[in-house]
Amino acid sequence: MRYCLGFFIFMMSCTFMFSQEKDGNVARVQDSTRLQKARIKEKDRSDRQGNKPKIEDYKKISFSSDTTYIDTTLTIKKEYKFNYLRKDNFNLLSFANIGQTYNNLSYDRVEQNTIPLFGARARHFNYMEVSDIDYYKVPTPLTELFYKTAFQQGQVLDAFFTVNTSKNFNFSIAYKGLRSQGNYRNTLTSTGNFRFTSNYQAKNENYRVRLHLVFQDLLNQENGGLTDDGVSNFVSGAPEFDDRGVFTPQFENAENILEGRRYYFQQEFDIIKQIDSINPFNLSIYNTISGENRYYQYTQSASASNFFGESFNNSINDKVELDDFNANIGVRLVNDVIGNLDVQLNYNKINYGYDAAVFTESGAISNRIKENIFKFNSDYNKSIGKFDFSGSLDINLSENFSGNFTQAQIDYQFRGGLKFVASISNQSRLPNFNFLLYQSDYLNYNWDNYKEFKNERSQKIAFSFLADDIINAHVDVTNISNYTYFAQTSDAENGMIKPFQYNNSLQYLRVKLEKEFKLGNFYLDNTLLYQTVNNDQSVFNVPTFISRNTLYYSNRIFKNAMHLQTGIVFNWFSKYNMNGYDPLLAEFYVQNQQQLGGFPRLDFFINAKVRQTRIFLKAEHFNSAFTGYNYFSAPNVPYRDFTLRFGLVWNFFL
Repeated sequence: MRYCLGFFIFMMSCTFMFSQEKDGNVARVQDSTRLQKARIKEKDRSDRQGNKPKIEDYKKISFSSDTTYIDTTLTIKKEYKFNYLRKDNFNLLSFANIGQTYNNLSYDRVEQNTIPLFGARARHFNYMEVSDIDYYKVPTPLTELFYKTAFQQGQVLDAFFTVNTSKNFNFSIAYKGLRSQGNYRNTLTSTGNFRFTSNYQAKNENYRVRLHLVFQDLLNQENGGLTDDGVSNFVSGAPEFDDRGVFTPQFENAENILEGRRYYFQQEFDIIKQIDSINPFNLSIYNTISGENRYYQYTQSASASNFFGESFNNSINDKVELDDFNANIGVRLVNDVIGNLDVQLNYNKINYGYDAAVFTESGAISNRIKENIFKFNSDYNKSIGKFDFSGSLDINLSENFSGNFTQAQIDYQFRGGLKFVASISNQSRLPNFNFLLYQSDYLNYNWDNYKEFKNERSQKIAFSFLADDIINAHVDVTNISNYTYFAQTSDAENGMIKPFQYNNSLQYLRVKLEKEFKLGNFYLDNTLLYQTVNNDQSVFNVPTFISRNTLYYSNRIFKNAMHLQTGIVFNWFSKYNMNGYDPLLAEFYVQNQQQLGGFPRLDFFINAKVRQTRIFLKAEHFNSAFTGYNYFSAPNVPYRDFTLRFGLVWNFFL
């Protein structure tokens, strides 16, 4: 956290220096004016006040070039996003300590990706991918500070600063750091996400560049959860166990870490740029180069054979690494008549694996997967009246890493802000790398399925009806073939987890409804998700219902100087065979022996906004003491107890 503190001081110093420089410049201008004129008219001063930049001028540009502006409002959506991930976690169930993993309650199985992902997916919730990085364009320097308390001896701080040194050049620098001791033994978390971005546009606007650098390290201590006796004592609610530090976990000598370093550079040049209000025509060529190295490591000072099985060594040190180099060249056409077309040829060089091969009784386990992959990508969209048509096509031109993704979507805009969206998508790709190849000092955690596992195939049909005044409804149906998952082996006594592939197909249906009711200054915000899966062997388990209901009061007080929101959030999901967590793999696995869930979670919050500062105070899970202690985030892993949390988001516009 000393790095967080140092970075915080640096950001405040930058803000102070820019402020002093601006104030000094204003003073010099005023002195010069007094020498030239005897007085300054009040009207002139009011005119200068009227030239103050608007909030809409502080622009944020996403990876896909969608442009929004910095949002400093206080809404119920901000309450849902005021967490470690800074995202709405409706579908996620957090573990006891902030910075630990989350159990998924719902899944989107189709993504625009045709290459296997790096493993340890349970550690990737706070890992920032290329698509998570935003770029900025601001009229004056902007600083944002996010702060929230953690669980014992720590806090989370996200500090961000951006400035345009000229109209055409912007850079930003940010760091999110966390350290939290946690209430249970050996659950310390310590994470850091450093980001630097820059974007440039030539004066004639024909040439554009954007780049980013990202360095990330996500460390967790692991304890394997409570023992069976510890679970019984936890559920009993006996006062002697109120101090969670008295529980003896499965082990207290393990930790895992995920680290990543990435550079990303993209440039675009307009070959033809015709500005015509009736028929604009734009033809550009672009190029992207990026490289990323990430590794996952699990260490344990002494093996836990009763939990993971026998091991090669007394101490455990498992490390796997992925080097991914990507380069592409593409052409982009923008025209109202033809539509917008984007075509690119992509090259990926993959190097995944370990330092040496492993020899077991069942045979040799190779240590590397190396592949050069060429891909063809294309995106298209066209608007005709109130209809918007869009489509995507990605194809791997590689025999060993075959894969493809296709999607077609149509949007129709009704009168009164109503919108209908329909889409169909198809994806085929190999399972993630840790399904294909894994090595460990534990004997039973070694496998090589690279030539055996087939491509996972998913087809999805989705419909959305968006009308805030009526209801927002989302329906999607996904068919999955060759579903790949982790599960316990037949010898489950030692907790051994292996990858499996489901030979049959399964169907996954989701229906999500969102509606907010208003009566005066009182609001009731509701989100309900229904889902069901047709799989005869229960290899894909999700709760049937997930619900979030928020009753709150919102109003401006103190002569409109403060915007106040206060209320109660109710979260609940039905009982189901909740996935278990394997700390060695940093993955969740399927289990069908224990049903968990069905417990209510009530949070009381008071939020306020004063100028550009938003203050958040929350009593999390305040019902834990009187609705029973049968609440878990995974088998043998308790959910959070009642706690008070405080935080704020503070924006400085200079």
